[in-house]
Amino acid sequence: MTMGENKHQVQGFDVSLNVPGSKCFDDDGRLKRTGTVWTASAHIITAVIGSGVLSLAWATAQLGWIAGPTVMFLFSFVTYYTSTLLAACYRSGDPDSGKRNYTYMDAVRANLGGFQVKVCGAIQYMNLFGVAIGYTIASSISMVAIERSNCFHSKGDNSPCRVSSNPYMIAVWCDGNNFLPNSRF
Repeated sequence: MTMGENKHQVQGFDVSLNVPGSKCFDDDGRLKRTGTVWTASAHIITAVIGSGVLSLAWATAQLGWIAGPTVMFLFSFVTYYTSTLLAACYRSGDPDSGKRNYTYMDAVRANLGGFQVKVCGAIQYMNLFGVAIGYTIASSISMVAIERSNCFHSKGDNSPCRVSSNPYMIAVWCDGNNFLPNSRF
């Protein structure tokens, strides 16, 4: 270790095989990716649209004919710009043969390093935490609406049909912790 190196830097756990010339492995020793333009397009559509598409028509209607399409165009430009930045950060150094960055944190570490890695990581995990809370609340509200609909159907429209959302939030939260989203390219 030289004088300028950081003694506290933690290296990631990398599982790779060096099998030169193999058809099953990439140039960095990991299994070859099998994605196509179609699978990449499907992943982009599901990531960009997501559940937000359900409220898109209402939000556009609230903004009106001028501001609605203008804001949609602005957001599409921001999405395009950030996706080109992520694509440019996929390899560090040489774009053709440089080291691959498999996670967002790898890309930030390779391009910015230091304090920016900690800030980016904190923002990324706060975002994931907030999204998890939002989806938990939204899904429990939807399940309560279904339960109330079934109650009104069986007991009549004038019955109170009060349903607590707490059991549904607990169920969604416990089930959601079995699938934690990863932050990979």
